Amino acid sequence: MPVPILRQGPFLIASVQPAAADADLLALSDELLGRAKRARSLGVVVDLTLLDVLDSFATRTLQSTAEMLQLRGVRSVIVGIQPDVALAMVQLGLTLRDVPTALDLEEGIELLRDSLELNDHGGV
Repeated sequence: MPVPILRQGPFLIASVQPAAADADLLALSDELLGRAKRARSLGVVVDLTLLDVLDSFATRTLQSTAEMLQLRGVRSVIVGIQPDVALAMVQLGLTLRDVPTALDLEEGIELLRDSLELNDHGGV
């Protein structure tokens, strides 16, 4: 099942669905890299709110996607990691090194805006 990607101003928002397979996450990575370039996006939010499990493959894929986006000049933030998922990640030693995280979509967009020094009056 492809991951839906929406555009909101200078940002792309990808909402990972519970039925997303490994191939879907790899396709998401490729799609985000391509769409960020075409849309000249300044940031990407990956929303994991619907996930109740995050395995090592998904964690590595999200990590490498964020690193590739950063190399292209696009900031990224991961939002919506559920408490049980966070606990399991810590217990399994899974980390998202240097990838900002936020509680929800609103906080993630605010984090991107702050990191890019955008505001509602003079920014994008």
